[in-house]
Amino acid sequence: MCSIRKGHSYRIVVSDLEKRRAIWFGGEDRSEESMNLFFDEIGPVKSGRIRLSLMDMWKPFAKSTRLKAPQSAILYDKFHVMRHLGEALDKVRKSEYAKLTGKNRKFIKGQKYVLLSHPENLTPEKRSGLKLLLAANKRLNTAYILKEQFGQLWSYKSEAWARKFFDSWKASLKWQRLKPYEKFAKMVERHWDGIAAYCKPENKVSLGFVEGLNNKIRVIQRRAYGLRDEEYLRLKILTCMLPPL
Repeated sequence: MCSIRKGHSYRIVVSDLEKRRAIWFGGEDRSEESMNLFFDEIGPVKSGRIRLSLMDMWKPFAKSTRLKAPQSAILYDKFHVMRHLGEALDKVRKSEYAKLTGKNRKFIKGQKYVLLSHPENLTPEKRSGLKLLLAANKRLNTAYILKEQFGQLWSYKSEAWARKFFDSWKASLKWQRLKPYEKFAKMVERHWDGIAAYCKPENKVSLGFVEGLNNKIRVIQRRAYGLRDEEYLRLKILTCMLPPL
């Protein structure tokens, strides 16, 4: 899914996980009706051959897939799930910042990127700043550790063990007063089947490809703002993962 201009004007992007490229760009918004257009275009025979559908946790997409390709398993994108957890962590950061005054605020101000980035992607200076920040604020330290731990969920090969891990993670929220995390845990519960589906060996698809495509689309979007030629944007997205000639 991508935004074609500032505001809330969206188009849906569908990719082939085996061929590792975008294959469809269309729709008028994020609705079930727009998602149905893809299935209608490829027809019931090809729709019936889809084994796995990887998507954001967006109800209209899942509803359309269950209607048009009921045999397909639904898998929710790890990076989309983790993005929600990152937003929860940032809400904790903002609430902690609001409690502080004067010099104490300097540890938290402007640290959103540092908190949300993977430690290996930080410069030595940033890692030092992160260590100082977490040492200075107990609640942020707890929230950060819980965020890092949650990523282990996708390493399990058994749904039963994944469930045990999540229940333990959720139980650790008790008494922590991390409301954004409690809200996130409830969201995971609602979408559990589509998240836990990754535990099945046949569903261990390359999630890195999806994130790579999403990053390329974001770059294309930034460069395309102000352009009125939507067909040009469509062609750029559909060809961005093709090998060079």
